[in-house]
Amino acid sequence: MKLVVAPDYETLTELAADFIAETVADKPDAVLALPTGSTPLGAYRRLILKARHGHLDLSRVTTFNLDEYVGVGLRDPLSYHAYMTEHLFSQVNVDPARIHLPDGLAPDPEAEGRRYEAEITRAGGIDLAVLGIGANGHIGFNEPGGPFESRTRPVRLSAETIVAMQAEAPSEGRLPVTALTLGIATIMEARQVLLLAAGPEKAEAVARALQGPVDVAVPASVLQRHPRATFLVDREAASRLK
Repeated sequence: MKLVVAPDYETLTELAADFIAETVADKPDAVLALPTGSTPLGAYRRLILKARHGHLDLSRVTTFNLDEYVGVGLRDPLSYHAYMTEHLFSQVNVDPARIHLPDGLAPDPEAEGRRYEAEITRAGGIDLAVLGIGANGHIGFNEPGGPFESRTRPVRLSAETIVAMQAEAPSEGRLPVTALTLGIATIMEARQVLLLAAGPEKAEAVARALQGPVDVAVPASVLQRHPRATFLVDREAASRLK
């Protein structure tokens, strides 16, 4: 694993956007797994600027989002489809036919997970998985205790995750307690992984993921076993590293 410590969030976003843009420059038809939440917003803003200035072409890229809430439709402002449309897809030249998110309204979430896995396989696998990390060490919505061999599936969110997500939700309604998430085994099959972490609230999770034992209690710790994983964190998120 590689660790890069940025002095601040703005530098982190610049480095993250450069990493993603270089992946696409090296492989214009790259398959990207993309996250939501507050941490990647700065990187998405910088990618948009690169595209506007002619320094990034996403027309051949295929995207798969890491997760979606179960019971939430794509037009719901709470959905991650709405998030991605607002913060990235509507402002770059990505082909809508190449955008993939789990269907939160699928009548059978387990079957939807299998369908999503099949789509990833048809696309040739993930070239770069961009991840965040939860304060409890989750990646995607793979909560502590989930199996490392997991595939895309519905999961029940922890109370800690729901509280954290509620703070970022665009509405005051109650968040769903279940989400569809890319599995850990699927993430580990990505050819490269880039994990982003910012802020002091992520410091303990980053330290346990990087320097603790590989343990299902800290899902991100499995990335110690990935041959090409990069942790890109700001100084605050790195504050508990030895």
